[in-house]
Amino acid sequence: MIPAAFDYAAPASVDEALALLAEHGDDAKIIAGGQSLLPVLRLRLNAPEFVIDLGRIDGLRGVREDGDSLVIGAMTTHTAVANDPLVAQHAALVGKAVATVADAQVRNLGTFGGALAHADPAGDVGAPALALGAQFVIAGQGGSTRTVEASDFFVDLFETAIGEDELLTEVRIPKHTGWGGHYEKFVRIAQQWSIVAVAAAVRTDGDSIAEARVALTNMGSTPLRATAVEQALQGQPATEDAVRAAVVAVADGTNPPSDLNGDGDYRKHLAEVLTRRAILTAAAG
Repeated sequence: MIPAAFDYAAPASVDEALALLAEHGDDAKIIAGGQSLLPVLRLRLNAPEFVIDLGRIDGLRGVREDGDSLVIGAMTTHTAVANDPLVAQHAALVGKAVATVADAQVRNLGTFGGALAHADPAGDVGAPALALGAQFVIAGQGGSTRTVEASDFFVDLFETAIGEDELLTEVRIPKHTGWGGHYEKFVRIAQQWSIVAVAAAVRTDGDSIAEARVALTNMGSTPLRATAVEQALQGQPATEDAVRAAVVAVADGTNPPSDLNGDGDYRKHLAEVLTRRAILTAAAG
């Protein structure tokens, strides 16, 4: 099936894109890499009258340092993020997670910010951003900008704090230099959306876990931070038995979906197993 007819514009600046959003309102859709929107258009699950392509806005691409933060432009592709040396040095968890997104073709076209704005609970970028305490910079009308914490950014299924007349421009991730990171993803077939996945970042002190950050993918309508597990891990030895005991309640309070890939109880079991694996791998560096 081909999409319904729509008008198209490719603005050269954020201000121009925002002006088009304001002009066309609910009739407009933003396209970044297109890996989420194009299938929806082809199936005619959505039929916007106007599509605004951000592909010409070069200022939304790239990775840079800004003091204690790593800044990733919203239009930076997954491949660019996965291969960036600054990401590997200061946010290893993010690089490892985006490397698991779909296949190479999707990673070459899909964008980091686009995936976050799409907010699919089974997507693989939300949990790492949440675990590392990312901040989302959102541009609005009249040159205004605001910054939203990761804990407030993901609102519900496919819903974020981005307003209808706003754009996500960059993601700021506090540096976690020297931390080990791992993204443990469970799928039935290669390149599938996560049935369950766990993002873990660990800072060790000798043989013990000094700090840990853990977030879950597809265990609710948004990515979920496992703060109780983080607290239970602090000061514990990085051993199989200690980590197993600390993560036993990781699925408490979650609301995973039930579908053809497994019911909620199955996913809760997976979450415990995958969390243990993710933490032990991250702790090992």
